[in-house]
Amino acid sequence: MELDQILALSMFLSFILLLFTGFPVAWILGGLAVIFSAISIFISANYDVDVFIIETWAETSLIVERIWDIMNNWVLVALPMFVFMGLMLDRSGMAEQLMSNLVKLFGRVRGGYAITVALIGLLLAASTGIIGASVTLLALLALPPMLEQRYSKELACGTICAVGTLGILIPPSIMLVLMADRLSLPAGDLFLGALFPGLLLGVLFILYILIISYLKPELAPLPNNIEPITLALVGRALLAVLPPAFLILAVLGSIFMGIATPTEASGVGAFGATLLALFKGRLTFSILKDVAIETTKTTAFIFAIFVGATAYSLVLRGLGGDELVASALKALPFSGDGIVITILVVVFILGFFLDWVEITLIVLPLVAPVIQDLGFDLVWFTVVFAVCLQTSFLTPPVGFALFYLKGVAPPEIRIGHVYRGVVPFILLQISGLAITYMWKDLVLWLPSVAYG
Repeated sequence: MELDQILALSMFLSFILLLFTGFPVAWILGGLAVIFSAISIFISANYDVDVFIIETWAETSLIVERIWDIMNNWVLVALPMFVFMGLMLDRSGMAEQLMSNLVKLFGRVRGGYAITVALIGLLLAASTGIIGASVTLLALLALPPMLEQRYSKELACGTICAVGTLGILIPPSIMLVLMADRLSLPAGDLFLGALFPGLLLGVLFILYILIISYLKPELAPLPNNIEPITLALVGRALLAVLPPAFLILAVLGSIFMGIATPTEASGVGAFGATLLALFKGRLTFSILKDVAIETTKTTAFIFAIFVGATAYSLVLRGLGGDELVASALKALPFSGDGIVITILVVVFILGFFLDWVEITLIVLPLVAPVIQDLGFDLVWFTVVFAVCLQTSFLTPPVGFALFYLKGVAPPEIRIGHVYRGVVPFILLQISGLAITYMWKDLVLWLPSVAYG
């Protein structure tokens, strides 16, 4: 192994180790870029070594140009707009109205509360995409009544965590926007490609709830007072679903039909969410201020990691990191499918320790060229990569959905209940990943129909 590749490997391992120090990720990425640039420049200046791309500090000025390109990217304007849309919808009271009506509608079905949570989670996923907000809101709304109905703590916690993470995959998804930017792919293609895999996961979750509730009725008892289903009840449920459904249709429909770009559609979504809050009497200056502040914080967090990851990636590639990854993958004694599966297994393991942002910004650009060289469709691989990455929200010790739920759960909910509850749903996500991998048309059919 060459000296530059040793440094590249050391740089990546240093990043993994420093994550456990608790330092902000953006500082770790930027700091490692500076430290390993200094090491590269020092070795180049004092030893007869000619293997580094970065040999002087002047060459690191490319980082400024790269950061400028990021900040000048029109597609990334969609990020704060989608974040604002999600936060405003959470404050609009939409989820509370959905919960009260759908629970009555599915009251006669065993596991009806959990199914209601899954359906609301799907609607939130297609309208918000903010995992922390979705999991927290579902936990506050659904967990106390589910426990009151003597639901299994594990089933209740697992359902809320799993469906709350669908927003990172089902469009409009900020993760897909970032992936499109990193790989120079049309965001609309990724939105179309991820729609069916995301819905597939939702269907798998609902089927599991139905089956386990009937096989083990003690896990999801029927409520004592079941309201009869009437036309009025169905009508109220439909009226509760229509506003978010129209907003989803306005955002995704405008993208899929080619009427608007994802950036333009994000503005429509943000404005529509604000109108929805206004019509429901929830739009006050205090709420607008809170949503604006939270949007700014979330956007700043993502873009800070963007800046750090840009510097880190540039130095890592300067040390031959991309060549090291490519040669290591191609040297594996596997076929093309074996290499792709190896990448997905590594990403799944990294998800135990890394957030999706770091994996998207650092790992995805390194492996994408290898995938293209092997002849795989990059849109298909990116969606499969996203499905695999979604599990990082559920896998301990850094499964953020688990901590979001635990932070707002009643005292009787222990972390053990949460960990045990998500295990079946992690297995379901792996099953969904396998189906998506083997059935490529699940990803590619809709983009091909939309764009010919």
